[in-house]
Amino acid sequence: MSRELGAELGCVPLAIALFPLQSVLFPGAHLPLKVFEARYLDLIGRCMREHVSFGVVCLRQGKEAGRDGVRFEREGVLARIDEVDAEQAGILQVRCTGTRRFAIDGSPYQQLDGLWLADVILQPDDDVQAPEPALMATVKALASAIDALRKQGTKPFVEPYRFDDAGWVANRWCEILPIPLAAKQRLMLLPEPQLRLRLVDEYLRGKGVV
Repeated sequence: MSRELGAELGCVPLAIALFPLQSVLFPGAHLPLKVFEARYLDLIGRCMREHVSFGVVCLRQGKEAGRDGVRFEREGVLARIDEVDAEQAGILQVRCTGTRRFAIDGSPYQQLDGLWLADVILQPDDDVQAPEPALMATVKALASAIDALRKQGTKPFVEPYRFDDAGWVANRWCEILPIPLAAKQRLMLLPEPQLRLRLVDEYLRGKGVV
């Protein structure tokens, strides 16, 4: 079995570069980045040349641009580069999409330039499940929120919109809910999409949104 095939099946570690951020990336989410540090400019260039993704992990301690005292979650999501614009010398505007969840295998390590690397195990994608009938109010509320944002000239999510997929609906809500990063991380890791949507539904009902 090849390393790439094994990684796709979730049984062989895959070596990737990590991009710690003060946010939680969800599968299917749009991720805009402004890249100017040398280590990340090099990373974006390599990912584009080799057609590979990098991993986004949520910071628990330290700064995104820091090198010392940085701690981050051991699970994250791969980011696929969709577009890159060089608006000025030394600065890239990068647009990415979250794809597969992963778990770090072993200990992350750093290159001399400070770039974090890790062996990771890819996690299964969500099963596609229709939202339960009791959760349809939360589905409709997301559709209404998207329409309202569109009228304001904002396109918040990557198309196509999949309102018939419980995991997709839950993930989009998780992106925009004003909840702590630790709570978003736990929701992202839930392997059961219907449960993730139920928890979102409970939160929205508690806030009187639905």
